[in-house]
Amino acid sequence: MSAEKTDATAYRTSNGEFSDVSDHDEESNQAPLQRKLKNRHIAMISIGGVIGTGLFVGTADSLMYGGPVGLLLGYMSIGTIVYCVMITLGEMVAFLPIPGGHIKLAERFVDPAFSFTMGWGYCYGWMITSRPLTLVIVPAEISAAALLINYWNNTVNDSVWVVMCLVVVLTINMLGTGAYGETEFIFASIKVITITGLIIFGIVVDLGGGPTHDRIGFRYWKNPGPFVQYHGIEGAKGRFLGWCAVLTQAAFSFIGTEIVAIAAGEAKNPRRTLPKAIRRVYIRILVFYIGGTIVIGLLVPSDNPSLALTSSTARSPFVIAIEIAGIKYLPSIVNACLLTSAWSASSSDLYTASRAIYGLAASRNAPKFFLKTTRNGLPYIAVLFCASFSLLAFMAVSTNAGTVFIWFSNMTAVAGLMTWFGISVTYLRFYKGMQVQGIDRKTLPYYTNLQPYAAWWAAVSTITISFLSGWTVFLKGNWSTATFVTNYIPFIAWPILYIGARFYYGAKPVAAEDMDFKSDLDQIVADSYDEPPPKNKMEAFWQWLVSIAAPLGNF
Repeated sequence: MSAEKTDATAYRTSNGEFSDVSDHDEESNQAPLQRKLKNRHIAMISIGGVIGTGLFVGTADSLMYGGPVGLLLGYMSIGTIVYCVMITLGEMVAFLPIPGGHIKLAERFVDPAFSFTMGWGYCYGWMITSRPLTLVIVPAEISAAALLINYWNNTVNDSVWVVMCLVVVLTINMLGTGAYGETEFIFASIKVITITGLIIFGIVVDLGGGPTHDRIGFRYWKNPGPFVQYHGIEGAKGRFLGWCAVLTQAAFSFIGTEIVAIAAGEAKNPRRTLPKAIRRVYIRILVFYIGGTIVIGLLVPSDNPSLALTSSTARSPFVIAIEIAGIKYLPSIVNACLLTSAWSASSSDLYTASRAIYGLAASRNAPKFFLKTTRNGLPYIAVLFCASFSLLAFMAVSTNAGTVFIWFSNMTAVAGLMTWFGISVTYLRFYKGMQVQGIDRKTLPYYTNLQPYAAWWAAVSTITISFLSGWTVFLKGNWSTATFVTNYIPFIAWPILYIGARFYYGAKPVAAEDMDFKSDLDQIVADSYDEPPPKNKMEAFWQWLVSIAAPLGNF
């Protein structure tokens, strides 16, 4: 099955900017998506765009259930999966940076039913969290924002904070891609500075540099201990289950890493900028996530009561660490920075969700009206539709905000893991097609020698973790309908959607020899250009900063 070739004239906007609009419905007379995301936008989005409440807030529950070593091992395990997913995705989107990203690529290299399933599963996740899994992630991040604001004042109804966060997030996205890129650049910069500062702070305090000059070292790894005996289960079994309990939350923290694929359709010079963005992924994994979890495990005991997100005294573990260190005023400053991260992650989630819906409509897997855009190329119907799911965050008004955050984060994590599974399967078909058609992968803008093993590891591990995500409800006396439903709805929905779509489309999987590696390619190649030299010292410093990860890109 081959994709339609779009007229080359459809790739140019009125001001001459390139806009990849493959499969856009020309009869709708709507302006196509426009490439307004600059290199620095993509660079910062790839490094810090979706660092959010999963790391800053969700790690509280993970530390409480897994202990410091269980927390670290859980994040390292998911980190290996994330890296494999990103180099897998990067090879495809750097070659074909089209609107809809991996959703549209699934139609080319697997079949329309797989694209339909992955697209709606992805949207489901973004809309709920306002993170990469759109339908579920946005309200999850907003619920977490309400939890963070309660640090200062828990007497005000959470609905006030939810409305405030919704207004901020929706305004950013309705201003267009350029405004989103600029605000996300600022927000992501704040997040990167914050997490870097917190890691340095943690090392200093741990070594006795705090106001009390108490050298903590690995004290909390000894007492209460490196692992938590999950649910009171003794021995290695209890420690193993504690580590397992970390995996789903860790996955939620990493969800959204694939946002660069969705942004590919609106990125300038994507064949140059996307490979650079993919090469920076390991920085986020090693420095921010692994470094952050090490610091949390060193500074906060796993039995601290404020780690329980369902309690009225719930705190970010970073804020708890600062409070324990006895530093005045800094907890409020850090909490404010963490609040901006929740807004940033929500904004990224809504952006991703709306573009995913747009991609589904372009593939004729969603109603045509989602293709409607403003004259500036903003898919406003898709944005408003996805934003409407953010109203689920009002559940935090009648239920503890921390509890709602846990529900949504579970749903988002599993939906995200299934998306990673879909990306891996798509790549395996992409890899097979290249072999059969005699295309040398070394000629691609980005490739890695770890394939196809990285894709196989990602596919097997993600489906396994998703299947076991709700295991805690099967422990004696630990049944929870809410936990079961929020963990297994996205998992069970996948085969149902795929089987139903296969019957509806009646299309067989795309044969390797029939895969389309040519449509849209000529215009994409023609639009590539070498980055201009820096105009001043500031630009020179920025180019150096974003290129320091390049040496590890193609090993």
